[in-house]
Amino acid sequence: MVGLDNGASRTSLDALVARRHLGGVILLGGWTGGSDSVRRTTRHLSSLASAEDTAGLGLLVAADQEGGAVQQLRGDGFSRMPSARVQDQSSPGALTADATRWANQLRTAGINVNLAPVADTVPTSIGRANGPIGQYDRQFSSDPERVSRMVGAFLAGMRAGGVAATVKHFPGIGRITGNTDVTARGITDRTTTVDDPYLEPFRTGIQDGVELVMVGSAIYSRIDPGTNAVFSKPIVTDLLRDRLSYDGVVITDDVGAAKAVAAVPVGERATRFIQAGGDITLTARPSTVPAMHDAITSKMKSNPAFAQQVETAAIRVVDLKLRMGLAHCR
Repeated sequence: MVGLDNGASRTSLDALVARRHLGGVILLGGWTGGSDSVRRTTRHLSSLASAEDTAGLGLLVAADQEGGAVQQLRGDGFSRMPSARVQDQSSPGALTADATRWANQLRTAGINVNLAPVADTVPTSIGRANGPIGQYDRQFSSDPERVSRMVGAFLAGMRAGGVAATVKHFPGIGRITGNTDVTARGITDRTTTVDDPYLEPFRTGIQDGVELVMVGSAIYSRIDPGTNAVFSKPIVTDLLRDRLSYDGVVITDDVGAAKAVAAVPVGERATRFIQAGGDITLTARPSTVPAMHDAITSKMKSNPAFAQQVETAAIRVVDLKLRMGLAHCR
C-alpha cells in the first residue's frame, strides 16, 4: 500500500500499479477539497485494476480518518470529526451512529478502508508526553476497558457504512514518548507484556472481526528486546496471530518515511515484515516501492520458505478483497 500525496498528480502511481502490481493506495497529505475532489482521484485509482496489472483485484483505497488532528479528508461532504478523546464523551451507541455517518461519507468518496480506530491506551502518568497519541488526543481513554468499548462502537459504525476498519498500533504505542514517524529515540516500551491489560482493545477488535490490524514500529523490551514490532515474529506471529488468534490481514504503520525504521535497508523493511508474519507493507514514499518489490521477489526465488510466507500473505489479502467485493470467484 503506497501513499498518494494531495499535491501529487492522480496519475502519479499508475506506472507502479502496472509494473509493481500495487495492492492498495493511501491518501496522504491532507485532502481539503471535499468529497468530489477525492472521488475523482479514487475513481481513477479504481480504474487501474486489470487482469494484467492487479490480477483482476480491486485496489484497497485507504485514508486515516480518525478525527481531531488526524483527519486526512476534509471539506464539503466530510463531517468535521472530533478527536477520540471527545468521541469518548458520548455513549458507545452515539459513537456507532456517528461512525456510520462517517463511513458512508468515505464510501461515497470512494474510500473502502479506514486506518482507524486507534486502540492504544495512554496512561495518565504519561498523558501528553506520549508523542504519537496522547499529544494529539488520539486515544479514547486511559482506561483500556473504556477504550475497548469505544473501539467496538467505532468498528460497528464502519461496518454499518460498508468500510473496512483497522485497529492500531499493535501492541500499543501509548507508553512511549517518541513519535515513531519522526524519531528513533524514546520509542522503547519497557512495560507491555504478552498478557498486558492494554492489549484488550485489540482483542475486542479481533473478536469483532476487524478487517485489518496495524502493527507499530515501537520496541518492546519485555516481548522482543531491540526489535521494532513490525519486524518481530514474537509480536506479529506469536502474540497477535497465535495468542490472540488473529488470522486476518496485518499491515505495517508507515515504513517508508518513518524515522523509527530508517536504519533498516529499504528492501529489508518489506521482507522482514513478511517473515515476522505480516501481509501488507505500507510506505508513504512511492520511491521505496521498487526496492521493496525487488527484495520480495528476489528472496522468494532463493528461499522457498519465504515464498510460502508471501503466498500465505497474498491469500489473506485476496480473501479480504473478496469479502469487500473487490474480487470475484469464477
